[in-house]
Amino acid sequence: MSYIKVGQDANGQDIRLHYTDQGQGKPVVLIHGWPASYEMWEYQLAELPKHGLRVIAYTRRGFGQSTKTWEGHEYDTLADDLKAVLEELNLQDVTLVGFSMGGGEVARYMSRHGGARVSRVAFVSAVTPFLLQTDDNPDGAPKENFDKMIEGIRKDRFDFLSTFGKQFFGVGVISHPVSQPTLDWMQSICQLASPRATEQDVYAFAATDFRQDLQSLKVPALVIHGTSDDTVPHKVSGKRMTQYVPHAQYVEYDGAPHGLFVTEKDRLNQDLLNFIGVAPANATAGSAAASRAF
Repeated sequence: MSYIKVGQDANGQDIRLHYTDQGQGKPVVLIHGWPASYEMWEYQLAELPKHGLRVIAYTRRGFGQSTKTWEGHEYDTLADDLKAVLEELNLQDVTLVGFSMGGGEVARYMSRHGGARVSRVAFVSAVTPFLLQTDDNPDGAPKENFDKMIEGIRKDRFDFLSTFGKQFFGVGVISHPVSQPTLDWMQSICQLASPRATEQDVYAFAATDFRQDLQSLKVPALVIHGTSDDTVPHKVSGKRMTQYVPHAQYVEYDGAPHGLFVTEKDRLNQDLLNFIGVAPANATAGSAAASRAF
């Protein structure tokens, strides 16, 4: 296994992030969602390196095979961890791809660290710009929604993850966009997270306001969101992104759930390749050209 040291905890123990590094070429860094690990990017890690890209995916602290820390589950620290990854691997001209909670890391890194080493960013089903309902964010989700998540995690984390996984992929009575083995695979990944990180990161992605972070973003940006996302609704998140990043390309996946990195894997891979600019010359136009709004 490969690890990157990003610091030490309050007891002087090393904090190490588990990562994978595939292919050669222009670097792409994939940042996973809550409460998974970098393994969720299976279909992107299998495809993107075939197109002349170096694809790095890492697992944030507290999740997967990374160090289980008690502290540091807020976005300033998580953005600093991302900075350590880019510096340790000496990456330049990077494309950052943040899924769900990972979109927050992208936004905070670009603001907090001036976008160093990064040439473009993609937000996929991301929690940006701001999820929590407040007086100046009336379209956000009520605090009670997140309180119920915390309550479910504390009561029976494994049952919560099972129910959450079905919502995540849009599984219902008559809708089965993924198989039961895929649901089992995702649950096994999420179960590796520490209870502390699972809980604390809900507070982080729910209550962190990224609106000011986004206003400092100047590099090319792509926003992708499913219209049937019941986990992070597109009207609260993706659709509002161009208010704060006017130059962003916004792509809606009609009928897609939150976990579109699986349910729409081929389309997502092609749209990312088109955005990065390394798609084969004889490739079809791709879905982004047909559905993109500016």
